[in-house]
Amino acid sequence: MKTTDTATPGVETPGSPGGSGTEVIKTVAPAPRKASKSEGATLNVFSHGVLIIWAIMVVMPLLWAVMTSFKTDKAIFTSPWALPDKLHFENWSRAWTEAHMSDYFLNTILVVGGSLLGTLLFGSMAAYVLARFDFPGNRFIYFLFIGGMSFPIILALVPLFYVMQNMALLNTLHGLILVYIAYSLPFTVFFLTAFFRTLPTSVAEAAFVDGASHTRTFFQVMLPMAKPGLISVGIFNFLGQWNQYLLPTVLNTEPERKVLSQGLVQLAVSQGYKGDWSGLFAGLVMAMLPVLAAYIIFQRQVVAGLTAGAVK
Repeated sequence: MKTTDTATPGVETPGSPGGSGTEVIKTVAPAPRKASKSEGATLNVFSHGVLIIWAIMVVMPLLWAVMTSFKTDKAIFTSPWALPDKLHFENWSRAWTEAHMSDYFLNTILVVGGSLLGTLLFGSMAAYVLARFDFPGNRFIYFLFIGGMSFPIILALVPLFYVMQNMALLNTLHGLILVYIAYSLPFTVFFLTAFFRTLPTSVAEAAFVDGASHTRTFFQVMLPMAKPGLISVGIFNFLGQWNQYLLPTVLNTEPERKVLSQGLVQLAVSQGYKGDWSGLFAGLVMAMLPVLAAYIIFQRQVVAGLTAGAVK
C-alpha cells in the first residue's frame, strides 16, 4: 500500500525497507510565484500611460475652448489650432453685455445657490433620521429615495409642468429652486445616510447626557462632523444643477428668467448667419469657470468625504 504525504522541502521521509509494508512518497507543494520587478514596472508604465491619454482627452478641449475665446471669427476658421495673435477681450465683453450672459449668470447663481442650500439642509435632516433612528417604515422611506434616483426625470416633465402651472410656480425662479431641490434630494439622502452611519454614536450620546435636544445635537454636533460628506455631495449637486438644461427649458420659458444653459443655446441659435463664434466660445468659458473653480478649491474635501463615507 502506498500513501502520499505532503512535506516541506529539504525534509526526508523514511520508507519501509525490503519493499514490504507501507511506502511513503514525499510531494513538495510549489512555492507561490512572486511578481517580478519587470512585471510591476510594465504595469506601472501602462497605467500611467492610460492616465496621461485620459488627461489629454479631457484637458485639451478645455484649453482649446479658452484659447478660441480670445480669437477673432476669422482666426477660428483659418488657424483653429494656432495661438491667438493677441487677446481679444472684446469677445468676453460682447458676450457679457450684448448676449445678456450677465443676466443668465445672475439667474443661475440665484437658482443654484438657493437649491443647493435647500438640498443640503433637507437632505441632511432626512439622512440623519434614517441613519440614526429605528422606526416603522424606516427602510421603506429609504428605498423610496433610492427609487427616486432611478426614476427618469423625462417621464415627470408633463405632470410636473401642470403641477407647477396650477401652483402659480411656472416661469419663476423660486419654483425652479423647489424643482431642483426635489430632483437632487434622492442622491443627497442616499449619500449622507451612509455617511451618518459611519459617525460615532458616543458623541451624540454625550450631548444627550448634557441635556441637548435632538435639534441642537443635530445642528451643533452631528452636522459639523458631517462637513466632509456635505462638501462632497454639495459639489456633485452643484455640478448637476449648474449644467441642468432639461428642467429649465420646460419650466422656465421667460426670456428674462433664463439660466446660463438656456442662454448658451439661445446665443448659438440667435446667431443665424452672423456667426459670432468668438462670443459663443467666450460665453462657454464663462459657464465653465465656476464649475472648474469649485472643484479645484474643494477637491481635497471631496476625496476626504468619499473615503470617510466608505470606511467605518
